[in-house]
Amino acid sequence: MVSSVAVLSDVHGVLPALEAVLDEPDVRAADLIVVTGDHAAGPQPVEVLDRLRALGDRAVLVRGNADRELAEIARGEFPADQAWEIDRWAAGQLREEDVAFLADLPHPVTLEVEGFGKVVFCHGTPRADDEVVLVDTRLERWAEVFTGLPDDVRTVVCGHTHMPYMRLVDTRLVVNSGSIGMPYGRPGGSWALLYGGQVHLRHTAFDLDGAVRRVVEESGYDDRRAWAEHYVRGVTTDAEALRVFGPRDGRAAS
Repeated sequence: MVSSVAVLSDVHGVLPALEAVLDEPDVRAADLIVVTGDHAAGPQPVEVLDRLRALGDRAVLVRGNADRELAEIARGEFPADQAWEIDRWAAGQLREEDVAFLADLPHPVTLEVEGFGKVVFCHGTPRADDEVVLVDTRLERWAEVFTGLPDDVRTVVCGHTHMPYMRLVDTRLVVNSGSIGMPYGRPGGSWALLYGGQVHLRHTAFDLDGAVRRVVEESGYDDRRAWAEHYVRGVTTDAEALRVFGPRDGRAAS
């Protein structure tokens, strides 16, 4: 059992954002760092994977849908015309060991955390790495999502939608730590700290100009400047993201 967990998610291949969050004192002091998926699909895929693996036993990496898809693209198992341009590029940068690493990542992961008991860490939901649930998803949908989840799991930590929130779902606590590299609604790296039975949603501001400049200088992706100017700066708002994601959580059209 661990007493403190720093939760990061959706780095999406943005090394300066990851470095800024890893440099946070509470992240450095945490017993464990759990990164809940979508690590490398972005402009600095290999650099981010190397930095995460350098954490060694201090980190647990969970598979995200983009991790699975990058491995499939690299192996020719994912239709190229259905992949984002940057994902096709990122998959082409991966070394053989990177592809195997991403393909073999676990999803979900259950850990014992002091003050919480069993905690399930996932990307989309416990049952699927690409399933969408949101802060305002209806209880009936959550009941479907949690089908088969053991009763003694009272906390679920997820990612995927790039917007931080914490809410109760019929007595279960659900936490989304937000995104490190592609935030929606607020520039900077969003993450969470589980400690002493409490969840702390945290945010790390960093030099956005410097981060964009580094991506442009260090990435080989052709459209890296436009990508960084949009995603690193958090141009997409939470309202825009919710409008896009909303239909995917099974809600009726308004």
